Amino acid sequence: MAGTVVLAYSGGLDTSVAIRWIPEKYGLEVIALTVDLGNEKAIEPIRERALRLGAKKAIVIDAREEFVRLCVWSALQANALYEGKYPLATALARPLIAYLLVETAKQEGAVAVAHGCTGKGNDQVRFDISIAALAPDLRIIAPVREWTWNREDEIAYAEQQGLDLGEFQKSSPYSIDVNLWGRSIESGVLEDPWVEPPEDAFAWTRPIEATPLTPRYLEIEFEQGIPVALDGERLDGVELITRLNRLAGEHGIGRIDHIENRFVGIKSREVYEAPAATVLLEAHRDLEQLTLSKEQQRFKQLVSREFADLVYNGFWFTLHHADLMAYIQSTQRFVSGTVRVRLHRGSCTVVGRKSPHSLYSEALATYGRGDQFNHASALGFIDIAGMSVRVQAARQLLPSAEALRGLMPPRTEPGIH
Repeated sequence: MAGTVVLAYSGGLDTSVAIRWIPEKYGLEVIALTVDLGNEKAIEPIRERALRLGAKKAIVIDAREEFVRLCVWSALQANALYEGKYPLATALARPLIAYLLVETAKQEGAVAVAHGCTGKGNDQVRFDISIAALAPDLRIIAPVREWTWNREDEIAYAEQQGLDLGEFQKSSPYSIDVNLWGRSIESGVLEDPWVEPPEDAFAWTRPIEATPLTPRYLEIEFEQGIPVALDGERLDGVELITRLNRLAGEHGIGRIDHIENRFVGIKSREVYEAPAATVLLEAHRDLEQLTLSKEQQRFKQLVSREFADLVYNGFWFTLHHADLMAYIQSTQRFVSGTVRVRLHRGSCTVVGRKSPHSLYSEALATYGRGDQFNHASALGFIDIAGMSVRVQAARQLLPSAEALRGLMPPRTEPGIH
């Protein structure tokens, strides 16, 4: 054959068929690369399937620790939620997979890399832009983007090729992507935005009626914006997220259902499960309320939105990303402390927080006997703060009935509505 291609192999139908189709179409031998980021499926059977289907080699990389350390914690420090809802689980995984694809291609002397993305999703953009930034000389092959097949056509092709795709004969109603930070569910009845997601779409979270009646309290300890312990027990990132996914999921926390604006211009209905992400983002934001100044918080909200958009759109390997992260990480210097949360009936509520770097002063905030705030200084503060308001009101607002009407409702007679 003319060379080798490294295929990002998930073990699903699309990439399984691609193992046979790529050699037939392009004359390239396939090396299957499976990256474990906390997938639901057992990895070894996926590797064995790739070899059985005709891959020259099947490589598995356990990248869970790198995923959490490099991708997830960055997003948490940024409070990244795309369009205020989506914790970016799938989007955060793509740059790491792209990087490992490129590195494997270099090690194996491959002339191309391949992925199983469709032609109208976001993932194709994320993969292609990342790969082009890291290795512009590598060819990118996207079989599903070239096919005009539906699922039945793929299975028919597999049968013609004599491929054993046993488990794929059963048609799953959903398209699912999973990693430690979240579970994405698409397709089937979910494509109708009026239809409530069926219970069989969920796997990590209980329905509210099946959750415990008694709340569960947790204490989460952070160091510079990164969670390091649950209830006083220090845990590595993978274990902490895994444990939180289970605990919060038992209480029905982390279900997300919203209409999302894809980068390619399509509105799509997206359903997610992200129990750990929901809890950690809520706790982290609250700790920032305690340890960041008002000005830092407000500007960081702008940076957080820019960061989320950047990740969602696939621009991870850019200097813009590096610049945003430099600011985000600077803000985290004093975001250390403990947050207490209550998990109950689908809700995560922060009920306590403390930090050695807290900007909260009880002596200034209290209305009790320990009050140290100088009330007399308020008169001078109000005088200066309201000066521009008084000047403009005297010269422009009060003399103009029209301007005043624009700020107040029309006056009515008593009892007349």
